[in-house]
Amino acid sequence: MERFSQTLISIALSIVLITFGSVGYMTIEGWQFFDAMYMTVITLATVGYGEVHEISNTGRLFTVFLIFLGVGYFLYVVGNVIQFLVEGRIRLILGRHKLDKQINRVKDHYIVCGYGRIGRVLSQYLIEKYLDVVVVENDEKCTQTMNDDGVLYLLGEAGDEKILIQAGIKRAKGLVTVVGSDAENVFTVLMAKQLNPKIFVVSRVIQESARKTLIAAGANKVISPYELGARRMAHAILRPTVIKFLELAFADEHTDIQVEEITIKSKSKMVGTSLLESGIRQELNLLIIAIRKPDGDMKFNPKADTIFETDDTVVAVGRAKSLLKLQRLLRPTD
Repeated sequence: MERFSQTLISIALSIVLITFGSVGYMTIEGWQFFDAMYMTVITLATVGYGEVHEISNTGRLFTVFLIFLGVGYFLYVVGNVIQFLVEGRIRLILGRHKLDKQINRVKDHYIVCGYGRIGRVLSQYLIEKYLDVVVVENDEKCTQTMNDDGVLYLLGEAGDEKILIQAGIKRAKGLVTVVGSDAENVFTVLMAKQLNPKIFVVSRVIQESARKTLIAAGANKVISPYELGARRMAHAILRPTVIKFLELAFADEHTDIQVEEITIKSKSKMVGTSLLESGIRQELNLLIIAIRKPDGDMKFNPKADTIFETDDTVVAVGRAKSLLKLQRLLRPTD
């Protein structure tokens, strides 16, 4: 807004000076408007083309005065331009330095490669969950959008080893790659797994034929937005009530009912306790819909005598406050 105001002031000063000079020459020398305006412009610009007509001593004094006004105006405009360039560059350098410092401090964060439509929505959702996110984007046109959204970001190729290291991949908890082509996604997955074999990687797939390649590259989960969207639409027709429930469960801003997954830590008092003995259903009013074992075996609707073990992942449905209490029980060190 300040820059816009200065631009308007510069334009207004130009009009005022040209008008003042033209009127001055018309009054002092009796010239026509066009000749007076031409003389004013070449005088303010100090180009030295010469006088358009013979000029009186009074006119010459007026010309000298106009030249001083023109020099002052020129210095004002040049000063604004230099200030704009210097401040913009300093702001850019300081802003980048601040972002780099923040990125260096984060850990257990998520790296999102690509800030298109999917990457932007994904990043915003993770941030709403109070999770740290670092975006890697190679299109400089997205810079303003990322600045406006307030995300931590790096400009560069997602498959660039230096960029991924700078994004803190060795400290990151997960990586999602949603860049523009399957080939880029494959290369990004390969590089990510090479730098951090334990990182959980989710990749977007465009052509179904690339799914096996992405899995072979090390992607833990491969998702096709098109296929997922088509299935969602089919389920919306065939099972509208189920879809409505899922929408309510995952749309945190609309309801207090949520679906959450929590991994049991070894320090939890629930280790070695059965589902019935834990009192989760009775005391917390939560529904345990599944338990995923460390070997990947998924137990849906677990029985009352199911024993909780270290590194089991519990999938529960209930109110946010109750889920938070359950998280404290299962992850006491968090």
